[in-house]
Amino acid sequence: MEARSTVWTEAVAALPGTTLFRPPVSESALLRCATVLGHALPTDLAALLRESDGIEDEYGDGLIWSAECITSENQNLRGDAAFSTLYMPFDPLLFFADAGNGDLFALLARIDRPDVFVWNHEDDSRTWVAPSLAKYLERRLRGKIEL
Repeated sequence: MEARSTVWTEAVAALPGTTLFRPPVSESALLRCATVLGHALPTDLAALLRESDGIEDEYGDGLIWSAECITSENQNLRGDAAFSTLYMPFDPLLFFADAGNGDLFALLARIDRPDVFVWNHEDDSRTWVAPSLAKYLERRLRGKIEL
């Protein structure tokens, strides 16, 4: 049996705060996600999901959504006709987490840049919050991301 990597879960577990890890995602679920969305998941996000198919904080907020949730939320946001009249296009973004207040965290969907942004659901702003998924998790669990 092949040993699974635990780089991401070990790094997150070492940060302050309580986190709930899920079982690893299947390769077929990752493939389905890429197929439905029309692009592969960023490398770091896919690697994290292979260790834990989603991570919740102590309040049940999605620090990282499951592959299924990533697929459905992005599909809903990109396909909602009403949203296209209210907001800038969502296609450039890949939402992967929520702030628990309606705001969502995103990576760039088709650009090879690891930066993390937060989308404000009230004013449609997209603000840079971290240079990488690892820094996002660190800043989020340390309470360093202002919303």
